[in-house]
Amino acid sequence: MFKPTPNPPESNPASPYESLDSRKLHEAAERALDHYLTPASQIMASGDQSKPMFLANPAYDTESLLANASESLGSATTMLNDFAALLDVSHRKTLLGIAQVVMLGELAVNQALDNVELKA
Repeated sequence: MFKPTPNPPESNPASPYESLDSRKLHEAAERALDHYLTPASQIMASGDQSKPMFLANPAYDTESLLANASESLGSATTMLNDFAALLDVSHRKTLLGIAQVVMLGELAVNQALDNVELKA
């Protein structure tokens, strides 16, 4: 019997790489996943961790920090709602959903603020 096409080249069936280019693509995908899924390892390797970039003043008490967080979240909710009014319907719904999540965070902070026991 005559076969019109040649046999496929021999390859390792256990290897996920069909060619060198697919290996490069796989390595690039692994680097991208590592970048987004394990950023802590890169942060720890990047330098001195004794000096954080941003820091809440440890001299402030819990009530003051919660009050500030509540004000910040309330301002973010207002800004999101104002900005949502300027957008078309599909983007407005997305922005209003984000505003609701921020508002839920504000409610949680307010509840925590209500639970804080004042120091005598």
